[in-house]
Amino acid sequence: MEMNAHDFNNLFSEAQLDRIFPGDRADRFFDALLGDAEEGAYDIRLAFKSFTASQLHFDLELHQRPDKCLACNLTYGLPTVFARHPVIDVQGVVDRIDALLDGQGRCAGWRLDATREINRQLHVVPLVIDIER
Repeated sequence: MEMNAHDFNNLFSEAQLDRIFPGDRADRFFDALLGDAEEGAYDIRLAFKSFTASQLHFDLELHQRPDKCLACNLTYGLPTVFARHPVIDVQGVVDRIDALLDGQGRCAGWRLDATREINRQLHVVPLVIDIER
């Protein structure tokens, strides 16, 4: 059976994505990177954006923390860092998304695209997952 937009929106609900990418992951990332979670400038949240016949599109949303600065120079190099960092664990995220597909497709590969500034308080790192049906 072919999945449609409603199916994907239900499958990748906010609650489900919070289980795949828990809110404390940003603190663990900053603790590993900077030695102190309090030094982090943003929280990270996984959000489902859209799908095509061959791809799923998610964003790693970087939400500015109170009294911190979400400067472009802090976020533009993140796709390379996130792709390799064991706390962010993009491959693990993709593996959990693959399990959720439950045979309706298979995650065949992924990439992180360049950081985009949505506004001063929100930047996103697009996660594109290739799927095979």
